[in-house]
Amino acid sequence: MAMKLFVGGIPYDTPESTVRATFAEYGALVDCKLATDRDTGQSKGFAFVEFADDDAAQGAIQALHGSMLEGRRISVEPARPKGDRPARSDRGGYARSGSGGRGRW
Repeated sequence: MAMKLFVGGIPYDTPESTVRATFAEYGALVDCKLATDRDTGQSKGFAFVEFADDDAAQGAIQALHGSMLEGRRISVEPARPKGDRPARSDRGGYARSGSGGRGRW
């Protein structure tokens, strides 16, 4: 069964091909997506890597969590489903509570 991993702490100038190559050493990849800003195309410093096999994903977690990638320590953990993550607004704060995003006044 496929397993998706969250990879954080990736240097902003690291290309997706480097992330893909790093993780492909541990097994067959289904997908690798480096998160980028939709307006600028700049990396956000994290990626999602999906392995075809759970054992390969677990091996990558054990080997790469806390390791260095191009000068930065990365974190590697199982990705949480979208429903399990806290909601965020487009301004980086908490989700709006029906106020339409307007100030108090």
